[in-house]
Amino acid sequence: MKKKLLIIKKFGGTSLSNIDKIKRAAKLVKKEVVLGNKVVVVVSALGKTTDKLQSLINKISFNGNSKEIDTILSSGEQASSGLMALALKNINVKSRSFLGWQIPILTNTSYGKARILNVDIKILKKEMKKGITPVIAGFQGISSEFRISTIGRGGSDTTAVAMASKLSADRCDIHTDVEGVFTADPRWVKKAKKIDQLTYDEMLEMASVGAQVLEPRSVSLAKNNNVVLWVKSSFKNVKGTKISNSTKLEKRNVSGIVYSKNDSKITLLGIPDKPGVAAKIFGSLADEDINVDMIVQNISSDGKYSDLTFTISETDLFKAKKCINSIKNDIKVKNVLPDNNVAKISIVGIGMRTNAGIAEDMFKALGKQKINIDLISTSEIKISVLISRKNLKRAINVLHKTYSLG
Repeated sequence: MKKKLLIIKKFGGTSLSNIDKIKRAAKLVKKEVVLGNKVVVVVSALGKTTDKLQSLINKISFNGNSKEIDTILSSGEQASSGLMALALKNINVKSRSFLGWQIPILTNTSYGKARILNVDIKILKKEMKKGITPVIAGFQGISSEFRISTIGRGGSDTTAVAMASKLSADRCDIHTDVEGVFTADPRWVKKAKKIDQLTYDEMLEMASVGAQVLEPRSVSLAKNNNVVLWVKSSFKNVKGTKISNSTKLEKRNVSGIVYSKNDSKITLLGIPDKPGVAAKIFGSLADEDINVDMIVQNISSDGKYSDLTFTISETDLFKAKKCINSIKNDIKVKNVLPDNNVAKISIVGIGMRTNAGIAEDMFKALGKQKINIDLISTSEIKISVLISRKNLKRAINVLHKTYSLG
């Protein structure tokens, strides 16, 4: 007798952007229920709802109270969870919606970027024993201050993985508008192909440097709790991409090319080269919850001054400039040069741990195309470079061809 499974099914905004798509998603859930499997559904807000809500917020207050902003932004998932529960009931699947506070999903008080501290699954289990399929509003929880909190863009992925971990689910399906994870963005690279399997480490690196198919925190959580992830299409009956600890992967040096257009560069010119200055700069940014990615420092020939360049998220650029200006006189920096006309391109692959020459191939390929590299950062299985945004599409295609990923 075939084992009955417990499956988490998460549907993103593109999978729920209209009523027909919601009904299609509901049918995918029913298909598993008919097989005798138990399903817990996690939903994002419909389509571009969160963006629309954010634009309304910006019209009132560009840097408004984060607690009130979370109250507003979380309303999108409230609507989609109710609509999905209705759609399931209409096709004879017993269902009910759950908001984050009703479960509850407990978070810290970092509104807008809250971390999940615990999930109480007693009520969920009780409802599931009655044959009910829960539909959970992703992206949201409740803080110790009894305020609605949101867990950052893409947070519904993290909600889904947290539920999979707490319920010991057999797998967690992330449904989206693509067929899986590709070797490069198929909108930019015609010969990009779907990858059948990835390790957690590969997916984590790809998500961290720009692949928008999964949110990095969700992959990290899946890795730490050994939750098997599947990235699947909501619209096509294809296998998708499996993400797990499996070592039975095809032998490859580079698995994919990933890019990000959401980075900005800040260069600080003429900083006195003395102990504690860098700590003061990055400490002040950390105090404002600004994450710094790539860093490079150049010391002048006389050893008295240095130039410091680093990258941050483009959304943090205004806040970072304000932060640097507040300590500008204290650190005695001569000039501050912000630049948001940059892009980050990365090659990722587990084979890079054991194969030499991969970086050389990357730099040679970009050099032949006269594409200048501003910054470089590396890990065991990733090399990232910062380039001018105007060269991005050309760089992706040449690297995809260089590593024979088509």
